[in-house]
Amino acid sequence: MKKLLILFLVLPLICQAQSVKGTFSPAEDFSYAFLYQATPESANYVDRGQLDRTGNFEIQLDSTAKPGIYKIVYAIPPEENNFDFIYDGKENISFNFSQENGVSFTESEENKLWNSYLKSIDMVNQTISNYFAKENSDKKGFKAIFKTLKDTQTGYEELAQGKLVSSFIIANRPYIPTEYEDISTYSKNLKQHYLSQIDFSNYLLQSSSFLIDRVTAYVFNMVENPSNATYKAHIDDVAAAINTNDLIIKTSLLEMIWKHFVDQKNHEVANYITTNYLLELAKATENNVLLDMVISFKNTSIGSKAPNFDITSNGKNTNLHHLKGAEHYLLIFWSSTCSHCLSELPKVKEMVANKPNLKVVAFGLEDDKKSWNNEIKNYPDFIHQIGLNKWDNPVVKTYGVSATPMYFLLDSSKIITEKPYELKDLEILLKQL
Repeated sequence: MKKLLILFLVLPLICQAQSVKGTFSPAEDFSYAFLYQATPESANYVDRGQLDRTGNFEIQLDSTAKPGIYKIVYAIPPEENNFDFIYDGKENISFNFSQENGVSFTESEENKLWNSYLKSIDMVNQTISNYFAKENSDKKGFKAIFKTLKDTQTGYEELAQGKLVSSFIIANRPYIPTEYEDISTYSKNLKQHYLSQIDFSNYLLQSSSFLIDRVTAYVFNMVENPSNATYKAHIDDVAAAINTNDLIIKTSLLEMIWKHFVDQKNHEVANYITTNYLLELAKATENNVLLDMVISFKNTSIGSKAPNFDITSNGKNTNLHHLKGAEHYLLIFWSSTCSHCLSELPKVKEMVANKPNLKVVAFGLEDDKKSWNNEIKNYPDFIHQIGLNKWDNPVVKTYGVSATPMYFLLDSSKIITEKPYELKDLEILLKQL
């Protein structure tokens, strides 16, 4: 009797279990599908499914799988090879995926509705683009197109009532003019409206890629050939659109934009974000990692004066800023226990051998002096300074050194002129001196 009772209790749980399954093509290009539950702060690993020969996989979800945003990662690097989907706790998820066509859902009303909505809105937007491209002034045609846009949006909002996807469809509400507008007026109003419908405090939006995609599009794609002044204005718009109570998501999105400009080596705009937003936000959210990162980048940006540090050379005490006698200085952060450093420094020695207008300052990240003292004998023409406590050395932190060797080229006033990432980049720059 007890066994039967247990069986009756377990059967409903088994029946309610949902699954995530998909087909990847071409099958030979993929091996695993990794499932994560997304949150505003991170993505939590759930399970993985190995693809069979035809590219199929299936992952069973247990009763602890909560409704929300989930993520499939299908290749590395994971941040570039993934897609989100909505799980409502009731539906199975089934999809087809290829790099060429993206993802299409064959099971899950939530996700099918979102994909259908995006395609429908895209079709209307294409009609709007065609209308303005022809410099059309047909007011009846204008009215008809935007009536279609309004009816499409309203229809999908009604279909989405009571569903998780409703948050996304509402956040994506398009700008709909109430009367005829020329292309200049329409573009201006479209831009002003672009962020206005978004609830940045919405947990589902925060957990998905929606906010990142929307903000990135606004900053980088709203204007053709934007200037730094345009970028700064767009960044100000993004910051203003996010409620001051949502400091975590505001910090996260502005940090994401900051990293874009860092990767583009646009130091001016990156440091604008730091000065106007990230310094204060990092302090307010007690994000010390971010605080150290943006400060060190700002301190060592091209065009900034290299942060000063003490140097003991030939028994004399001086510092970086007081060094004289050269037009250029090459600052190297290295370590006597770093194999890459021991491989590259002899090559650097050869590169600078016939350059009397350049001096090398080698800052060693060390735990003790023994190996450093032995190694610096190979570079008698370098100006050496030891930095004990290695990665915890305050100078290392100030310069944001995360790997060795790391190079900085300075002019005679110790202004940073270049930050070559690799030895080959340094070689090209040194040939120009």
